[in-house]
Amino acid sequence: MIKNCPAQRTGFMLKSTPRVIQRGAEDESDLTLRTLFDREETPLLRYAFSLIGRRAVAEEIVQEVFLQLHARWDEVDAPRAWLFRSVRNRAYNHIRDSRREVLGNDEQNVPSQNADDETPEAVFVRLEATGTLRKALEDLDETDRKLVKLKYFEGLKYRDISAETGLSVGNVGYRLHHILKELAKKLRPLGFDKDS
Repeated sequence: MIKNCPAQRTGFMLKSTPRVIQRGAEDESDLTLRTLFDREETPLLRYAFSLIGRRAVAEEIVQEVFLQLHARWDEVDAPRAWLFRSVRNRAYNHIRDSRREVLGNDEQNVPSQNADDETPEAVFVRLEATGTLRKALEDLDETDRKLVKLKYFEGLKYRDISAETGLSVGNVGYRLHHILKELAKKLRPLGFDKDS
């Protein structure tokens, strides 16, 4: 037992472990924010993109984290680890907030399945599909976008859409059919089909 050992034999256990620096590696205490940015920006962008799936959001997250590190530079002992942890946390916050936004905007279209039952992969796929769908809707010409809005967001019938747009009822139906067919084609690579 330790209490039976002489004091000088247990004294070695109370000394702090010396810091080991790998040969060729910079000591993190000698880093500047600029060198850290130059060295870690690309790996952080890759990491954020792997979590979010959107380049612009990943860039924004990495930029915010570096600005936060700049403000706390003297408080952070291990800047590289702090950066990756902060990027991960901000990415998860973004995903959670995006999920709330999607659910908040589409409450009437939300399936009865409990959102907490979704796996993280399912959430990512759904968010990616939502982003793809929004982009596809933005790419539609103004008339087609208006038809989709009137039918699926305002819930109007074909005859009401016809009266609103001046198109014939048959033309409204024909155009909406082809718009949905094109949107489905864009969502199919994400694993969504006509049954989804």
